[in-house]
Amino acid sequence: MKLDATDLRILAELQADGSLSNVELARRVHLSPSPCLARVKALEAAGIISRYVALADPTALGLGLNVFINISLKSQSREALAAFEQRIAEHEQVMECYLMTGDSDYLIRVVLPDIAALERFILEQLTPIAGIEKIRTSFTLKQVRYKTALPLPQA
Repeated sequence: MKLDATDLRILAELQADGSLSNVELARRVHLSPSPCLARVKALEAAGIISRYVALADPTALGLGLNVFINISLKSQSREALAAFEQRIAEHEQVMECYLMTGDSDYLIRVVLPDIAALERFILEQLTPIAGIEKIRTSFTLKQVRYKTALPLPQA
């Protein structure tokens, strides 16, 4: 799907506030409601808009600890990677999981209430996963920037 300037404006508005009504969105992008809705539906059908979410404040929910954990596996076989990925996806504390280049390490980001919860997570959730060779943690001191809106191309 080729995006034009109006599609990009729609995406920008929805990335800023996914709860906009179609009428308000149409007003902001200078369309009437019917064509605006048709464009949104086309963006959804093309997979450009994949879902709508509400972003909760982790601190307000008692999840003030943001930790990056680097995990090295003993084996980098396709089966070992798939098994690890399946197991790590079972944990709600894991917000992101990336397979890194190089030694096929994984980088995960977890949110937890405190250090004691991190210790329990590592000892009770991570270490029982078969094939883990090494676990290294890095704590964040301060969130300098956090955004969910993707940079959009120019029309």
